[in-house]
Amino acid sequence: MCSSDLLGKKFSMAVIRPEDHSLIYCAMPYVIEGILPLEKTFKKDSLVTESGAELIRGKAVEAGFENKSVLLEDETRIGWDRLVVATGAEPLVPPLKGVDFPNVGVFKSEGDLRSRIDHISSGMKRAVVVGAGAIGIELASALAGKGVETHLVERENRVLGATMDEDMTSKLHHEVAKEGVFLYLGKAVEEIRGSGGAEEVLLSGGETLSLSEPDACFADVAPGAVIFAVGMRASVDLFKNGPLALGRDGIIVNGKMETSLPGVYAVGDCVQFSSALTGNPIPGKLATNAVPMAKVPAANLCGENRSYGGFYNGAATKIGDLYAGGSGITAAFAEKNGIPTISGVASLTTAFPIMSNAKEITLKLVASKETGRIIGGQIVGGEPVTDKVDVLSTMLRSQWTAEDVLDFSYSSQPWQSFFPADNLFVAAAEKLSASI
Repeated sequence: MCSSDLLGKKFSMAVIRPEDHSLIYCAMPYVIEGILPLEKTFKKDSLVTESGAELIRGKAVEAGFENKSVLLEDETRIGWDRLVVATGAEPLVPPLKGVDFPNVGVFKSEGDLRSRIDHISSGMKRAVVVGAGAIGIELASALAGKGVETHLVERENRVLGATMDEDMTSKLHHEVAKEGVFLYLGKAVEEIRGSGGAEEVLLSGGETLSLSEPDACFADVAPGAVIFAVGMRASVDLFKNGPLALGRDGIIVNGKMETSLPGVYAVGDCVQFSSALTGNPIPGKLATNAVPMAKVPAANLCGENRSYGGFYNGAATKIGDLYAGGSGITAAFAEKNGIPTISGVASLTTAFPIMSNAKEITLKLVASKETGRIIGGQIVGGEPVTDKVDVLSTMLRSQWTAEDVLDFSYSSQPWQSFFPADNLFVAAAEKLSASI
């Protein structure tokens, strides 16, 4: 297996990075909440330099496909024999009236994080977060925890719409409310109103959310903020109108991460790729997709023959006292795409029910009605669920059916699992099998 050290010995490498720091983006809400200092989210530059690569601070303004040289903003040119594009993604902002106000923004970069910290320190009292995916929920909870009256707006009828079906979210909605966040489901932002800055948000149905205190009389109090967390778009503006083939969701690549141009690869959030389950392009802008993607061209440049198989989109988050996660596709997504499904839902406890640490945990398995093959799963419980999400992803990759899950071999221990007589995956599969 090719390591970064081996690649660094075989090639002269450089990484061009426009930002001052590379951030652990999924930890940003916990800086807002005060759990982490900002500096803890900075990745060490040694992750690059210890591999033998040179770290170049600069912004690329031209890829130079014709002459094989990247042009930087300071007019420096850097030649290349192989080019790996990893430009990432940037937050989507819908084309609505008022999105250009100075107190309307997104939450992705170090600058965004510092801006939110400054607003809170200046006495911001109200915020509207648009989008109830993981980042939107985590940010809203963090803001509420800092004393900001926070309104979370989601156009779907549930939170975590890409990961969860409606029947798995009622407890999550309750946890959002427990966090002190006002939740608006089935509502879309239609307009942001104000004079020189956002003052109120108009929702579908005519409801408005004010960003100012009714009796505000202090000019030095920071205005409220509107923060969009409605999704990401591939950062590919540098390549538009050029020879690199682009799709609706990013750079087009094959399983070896090769683009339409020889010697040019692309990995991570900037690429368009397919679901490993349906074979069709699907959003998958997750770090846990980007990392295995990046390892493919690295290994192949070292002489291996590896290929990336597609997205399963395993993901997880924490809402109040509950943990939630899933992998594969939801029953709602399947229905929209003409895939008949059956589902099985089981609830057990995370330890023997007689133990003091036992907490409820629920699993939903989604399977193809035609084949019985598991195509997705969702978990909500009182303890971390990433280990179970990973089991789900492994089942999906191995093309397990409900019958296969019935034979799942599991362990049991009073502090760590349900009674030996049952297992969460097996119990959900039994419900599935009864529907086949």
